Amino acid sequence: MSKEMKTNKLLTVLAVLSIASVIIIAGCKKDKTDPSTISPTVISTDAANNAVDVVLNKIVTVTFSVPMNQATLTASTFTVTIGETPVEGVVSYTGSTASFTPSANLLSGVTYTGTITTGAKNVQGSALAADYVWTFKTLTIPNVIVVQGTVIAAVPLAGATTFAILGGSAITNTGATCITGDLGLSPGSSIGGFPPGILTGAQHINDNIATQAKLDLTAAYNNAAARTSADIVTLSGNIGGLTLTPGLYKSTSSLAISSGDLTFDAKGNANAVFVIQIASSLTTTSGRKVLLTGGALASNIFWMVGSSATFGTTSVFKGTVLVMQSITFNTGATLDGRALARTGGVTMAGNTIVKQ
Repeated sequence: MSKEMKTNKLLTVLAVLSIASVIIIAGCKKDKTDPSTISPTVISTDAANNAVDVVLNKIVTVTFSVPMNQATLTASTFTVTIGETPVEGVVSYTGSTASFTPSANLLSGVTYTGTITTGAKNVQGSALAADYVWTFKTLTIPNVIVVQGTVIAAVPLAGATTFAILGGSAITNTGATCITGDLGLSPGSSIGGFPPGILTGAQHINDNIATQAKLDLTAAYNNAAARTSADIVTLSGNIGGLTLTPGLYKSTSSLAISSGDLTFDAKGNANAVFVIQIASSLTTTSGRKVLLTGGALASNIFWMVGSSATFGTTSVFKGTVLVMQSITFNTGATLDGRALARTGGVTMAGNTIVKQ
């Protein structure tokens, strides 16, 4: 072997050894990256992003890349919304997974948005680098309500029967409201806006008739609230687009008629009664309607509302509304029935209210 070849071979061996030593030295060095500077990430969600046909009783979960600081996972850092409207629910955390349990079933056929904000931090105190946002759509269920077999009786109103409007604290009106039926207030004494409002009926301000009517309203409210039935149907969220048949209905939170109109179908029985128990508020959005078919009568529909009722602009409503707190009619809203408030006031603005 020539001297030149030996030299080249030696250089090659030295180069290999040099590279190997660098690799070994690099491998022996410890990673000095501060874990508190590494942002946690979301590695999965359930429901997944862009998922469809998600069940209505879904508990939404988020799994993180590292253990998180439980105190930073709250209703403000983990949200589920419909557009900009938040869904009520409870946030919990275990392991590396946060869960959002809605207070009521999710709505049918609706797109929801889940968000984890940068307020969520790992146990070292490092936050997400950016908000994590995903969407999913719930299962579309046909608007079919089970026909109830139990026949229920009308809610007895006694001395409150003749009243189209009955308030607790005050009654106020702006615009050309027309009321057909009696108007009463007890224990308050302030009724304003008549005229320009027109009342076709008697007015009772904290007199014996109004006082008795309020006592009878309380009894009627309690009667409706105490109703039970083996066939009771649970409602939640938006009930627009549904058709309800005679019977007893219950909501453990608020109800709204906000997407489609609500229909009551008496199935040919003009004596059929509908009672709807609502634990919290009742709301109709602008232009929404309550429709009657199959012989249904507004006088046989009873709404028991645990807090307040608000009727949207130009909305059309049917039935007797028994409300714990206040009732508000926005401009142009109409009611065939009764608006009876136990403790709060009744506010009107150019409405048509006809006692049924």
